[in-house]
Amino acid sequence: MNQFERISTNSEETGQFAAGLAELLHPGDIIALEGDLGAGKTTFTKGLAKGLEIKKNVNSPTFTIIKEYKGRLPLYHMDVYRVADSYEDLGFDEYFNGDGVTVVEWAHLIDEQLPEERLTIFLYRLEEDRRKMVFVPTGNRYEELCKEIFK
Repeated sequence: MNQFERISTNSEETGQFAAGLAELLHPGDIIALEGDLGAGKTTFTKGLAKGLEIKKNVNSPTFTIIKEYKGRLPLYHMDVYRVADSYEDLGFDEYFNGDGVTVVEWAHLIDEQLPEERLTIFLYRLEEDRRKMVFVPTGNRYEELCKEIFK
């Protein structure tokens, strides 16, 4: 399995990189975000939203689980940290097979419900502002996507 890495020196750079990725996304794309609290998952998602031409402020859906935003493509932003049972049916399939881009923070908590093919991004806090982003594509679509953004 290939993986791709990038170091970001600040939150603006993280957001810009995510915005560039967003320009290449298609309906039905799934991005799984992993990282400790404060690693930059929501910052990354805000960058994606900007690249999807979403005007509304994006924040973590910690207490609502799913937030929907309208832009060039719809963005379905999930934070499943508080999902008590990974087998609970919350209608995730409707989003995963929908007409937008789905971003799942803490995705490993619902791994059994996630589509096998997806782009998993691990965010690691190196220092105050520096982050390491590790992209792990699963499936041809996401392999090609990573090759494009890391060329």
